Amino acid sequence: MVNITVVGTGYVGLVTGACLADFGNRVICVDNDPRKLTTLKRGEIPFYEPGLKELVEMNRARERLVFCGDVAEAVPQSDVVFIAVGTPPDEQGHADLRYVREVAAAIADHAKGYTIVVTKSTVPTGTGKLVESILQERRPDGEFDVVSNPEFLREGSAIGDFMRPDRVVIGASSERAMDVMEQIYRPLYLLRTPIVRTTVANAEMIKYASNAFLALKISYINEIANLCDFVGADVAVVARAMGLDGRISDKFLHAGPGYGGSCFPKDTLALTHIAEKVGYKFRTLEAVLEVNRLQQQRMVEKARNLLGELGGKTIAVLGITFKPNTDDVREAPSLTIIPELRRQGATIRAHDPVVKDVPGLTDVTWCSDAYDAARGADCVLLLTEWNEYRNLEFGRLKETMRRPALVDCRNVYEPREVRKHGFDYAGVGRSYEAGAPWAMGDVLVRESGDAVERPSVTTEKSG
Repeated sequence: MVNITVVGTGYVGLVTGACLADFGNRVICVDNDPRKLTTLKRGEIPFYEPGLKELVEMNRARERLVFCGDVAEAVPQSDVVFIAVGTPPDEQGHADLRYVREVAAAIADHAKGYTIVVTKSTVPTGTGKLVESILQERRPDGEFDVVSNPEFLREGSAIGDFMRPDRVVIGASSERAMDVMEQIYRPLYLLRTPIVRTTVANAEMIKYASNAFLALKISYINEIANLCDFVGADVAVVARAMGLDGRISDKFLHAGPGYGGSCFPKDTLALTHIAEKVGYKFRTLEAVLEVNRLQQQRMVEKARNLLGELGGKTIAVLGITFKPNTDDVREAPSLTIIPELRRQGATIRAHDPVVKDVPGLTDVTWCSDAYDAARGADCVLLLTEWNEYRNLEFGRLKETMRRPALVDCRNVYEPREVRKHGFDYAGVGRSYEAGAPWAMGDVLVRESGDAVERPSVTTEKSG
C-alpha cells in the first residue's frame, strides 16, 4: 500500500483517485472548491462517467478513499502526490500552468520527508523541470523526486481505460521514484500491461504526441469523407477496408463533425505553440486545426443542401455532448453548429440524454426525447451517437415531422435504409452508388477446417 494524495477532483483527478484506491492504496483526494467537496462527501459525482459513482462509494466504504479541502492536511500524510489540476489554454492557446505552479508550491511548503511529485495533468515538455525548480526554491532542504505519469483516459470509458490500459508511461529521473511508481501500478502486471520507463521530458511529449496523432487521424478520415462526397464513394467502406491494415487499424477512422472535448482541441493547439516556442512550424497540426474548424461548418452546409435556405426551418438536434456517455460539452461541435444554424434563421429543438441545458446556447427548445424534438421539424440532425439514437423508429419520426429529412453527422444509419422510409438523407462521405449488392462493403471470412482466413473486403455477398 502507498499513501497517495491526488490534488484536483475534476475528471482526471477523481477517476485517478478512485482507481488507485481500488488498487489497494490509501488515497486522499483534495479540492479547494467547497461545493464540490460537499457533493462528493454526499456520495454524488459532479460529472457523468459510467461506473464511477459505484467505484467511489465502494472505496470510501473500505476507508481507502477520503476527500479533503486542504493540501496542508493531506500532503504530510502522503508518499506520493499527484497533480491533477486543469491546464486550460490561455488567450494565445498555450497551456496555462498557474494551477500546477500553485500546487507545486503548496507541496513544497507542507511535505514531510521524501515525497514523489507526479504530474498527471497534461503539461508541455519542460513542466517537470518547472515543478522541480519550484520545489527546490521553496524547500532547498526538501527531498523530492518529480515524475511524469500522463493519463490516457477516454470520457465514457475512463475506468476501463485506467484498469486495463494499453500502456502506463512513467517518466522519472531516479530509480527510487520509479520503484515506488511501479509498486503503485503492480496490480496491472497480472494483465501484462506494458510499463514504459522513460525520462520526464519523454513522458510529457508522449502524451501530446499521442493526442495530436489521434486528432490528425480523425481529421484525415474527415477529409477522405469530404472527397467521397464529391466522387461518389462511401467513406464507411473505405475506412473499414483501411482499418483491416494492421499498420493503420480501424480506431479513430470514423468520419463525423470533427473532434471536440477537453483534450484534442486543447492539446493540438498547445503542441503547435510548443513548436513555435522553439522556432519549428508544425504544418500538419496547423492543417488539423483548420480541417476540424471547417468540418463543423460542413454539417451546416449539409442541412442547407437538403432544405435550401434555413430561415424559417425547424431542426431537431440530437446529441449535445462531444461524445456519448459523458456530460462534457467542452469544445463540442454542437457549440459551433447550433449557433450557426440559428444565425442562418433556423429554429432549434434539441435533446441529449444527460444534458438538459447549456449556458451560451440560447433560443433552443429543450425536449424530452428524440421524438419530441422532431415534432414539427423539417430535419433531424444527429450530432452525437448516443445508443438511444441508434435505433430510431423512422415511421414514428416521419409522422411527427413537417418534412422527413436526416443529416446523419455520425453515419449511424445506412443511407438506403433511411431512404426506404421516405427520408431525404445526408451522411458524411456516404455518396456511394446504390444498387450493387456489395455496395455496403461486406467483409467475407472464409472458414477452412479449423483455419479462418484473414478478413478481406470482397465483391461477394457475405452469408
